[in-house]
Amino acid sequence: QVQLVESGGGLVQPGGSLRLSCAASGRTFSDRGMAWFRQTPGKERDFVSAISWTGSSTHYAASVKGRFTISRDNAKNTLYLQMNSLKPEDTAVYYCAVAKGPGYFSTEPGYDFWGQGTQVTVSS
Repeated sequence: QVQLVESGGGLVQPGGSLRLSCAASGRTFSDRGMAWFRQTPGKERDFVSAISWTGSSTHYAASVKGRFTISRDNAKNTLYLQMNSLKPEDTAVYYCAVAKGPGYFSTEPGYDFWGQGTQVTVSS
């Protein structure tokens, strides 16, 4: 059974940092792109960042570019999101996702496996 488990969320002050992890089990995803999305109550899930299967190509939403860094460790079947200079508007539930192929997409239909989400709250 395929499982994606996010961790690393929590409460942080504005300007602080968090590192999210997404551990995959049940099969290897080293041949698939992966991504992070986020969602706030009453809104659709938004694209945050994505990475190709080798990790050589990445893409970021304009709102997080320069502050967030996506990476992956295929040996550990784990995806990461380093979040720096956090702002209150970054508050959301963050989800990791596995793409349907080696590349990546900025919309949900491009992904077929999802984690359960981890809450990130940025507040003083």
